[in-house]
Amino acid sequence: MFRQRLFWKLFLSFWLALLLFAIGVLYAASAYLDATRQRYDGPNNRERGDPTFNVAQAAADAGLAELQNWARHADDSELVPMLVLNAQEKDILGRDPSSRALARLAYNLKNYNEDKTSGRPSRRQPIVLPDGQQYWLVPDFQSATLSRLISRPRVVATQLILATLIGAAVCLALAAYLTFPLRRLREASVAYGSGDFSHRVAPTLGSRRDEIVDLAQSLDTMAERIDALIAAQRGLLRDVSHELRSPLARVQVAVGLARQRVGNQADEELTRIDAEMDKLNELIGRIIDFSRLDAGLQQARHDELRLEQIVADVVDDVRIEAEAKGCNIETRAPAHAVCKGDAALLASAIENVLRNALRHSPAGGQILVALEGSEAQWTITIADQGPGIPEALHAKVFEPFFRVDDHRNPQGGIGLGLAITRQALSAHGGSIELKNRSTGGLEVSLHLPATLEKNA
Repeated sequence: MFRQRLFWKLFLSFWLALLLFAIGVLYAASAYLDATRQRYDGPNNRERGDPTFNVAQAAADAGLAELQNWARHADDSELVPMLVLNAQEKDILGRDPSSRALARLAYNLKNYNEDKTSGRPSRRQPIVLPDGQQYWLVPDFQSATLSRLISRPRVVATQLILATLIGAAVCLALAAYLTFPLRRLREASVAYGSGDFSHRVAPTLGSRRDEIVDLAQSLDTMAERIDALIAAQRGLLRDVSHELRSPLARVQVAVGLARQRVGNQADEELTRIDAEMDKLNELIGRIIDFSRLDAGLQQARHDELRLEQIVADVVDDVRIEAEAKGCNIETRAPAHAVCKGDAALLASAIENVLRNALRHSPAGGQILVALEGSEAQWTITIADQGPGIPEALHAKVFEPFFRVDDHRNPQGGIGLGLAITRQALSAHGGSIELKNRSTGGLEVSLHLPATLEKNA
């Protein structure tokens, strides 16, 4: 049960805040009642020196109506009712005095008469009207109920404010105690979402021990494990790709020697082997490129480039394949588009998207390559007339080796083109955006800042 440390901290904190508030209220009411009782029952107090008596007598000097107004005002504002009784036990406002109030009245009358008979100065004095009528101020402690306290909050306003501030301080401290680690967890989740699994939460939480720290430790363990798995995957891709290059080169040499020995007798089979090895070589090259970009081993250069020339060169390289398929590539670009970056990386990114557009375009289709923007940011838009990509898969197509539909195009790519493109743009501080065209086909926008950021 006590392992639920956060539960008990919440429970005890709220319970403590409520307890302090209740104690404050009770203390305020008790202090007020004690002060009032001491004022009227203290051995050294005389009504003649009491401010309440002086105010009441000043009202009585103006007549019965003014004394009634004063009594009514005091009753509305004070927690302890101040009765104004005559010798016949009648209140000036018609209120019903309690038995203790009547006993106090009898005690005051008795002392007053004895002191008057003996000639001693009386400790208790009546309120005297101009016509000689006498009234006695008698506090009725029995009538100081909770309902009167609630309806007269100003009586204990200072104590209530103090109790409220104490409760607020406890709740504020609790809120800060809870939200601090939650902010750390949110920062970590944002870092993990961006691919940074090196962020750790538990060491930043100090010596506290509760369920949130347990969650942070579990999150750190998960992040450490995922980071290790990703690093192992990257290393495996890189190492396997490099290791495949050597035997592949030897196979290519062996095929060349075999072609020289057999002549034209097995030319078709050897040509098929050459074609498959070219595909395998391209696959290995793409895996190595992706691994280097993903691991941050290939830094973008800061060369000054003519972006419209890079686009034109890529289009020229792909145009031969497009003409063979009957597709037309239309290019729109300004005469002068300068940016800083890595020409090889940018050309690779544009070519990957353009070849995808050509691969999925129907025979005789139209492909648009448009370069737009300004000296601050350039956008390269490549639009085709193919089947497009379901919106639910727009984020997944950037994952390595993911293909939307292996059966839609058996001669499709290996699922690394868009992944490499996104990494290349990210190295330049840019981004890539996919959108299905209303007229059919896919529109891919490559956003590229004109100046390569040094921390991109």
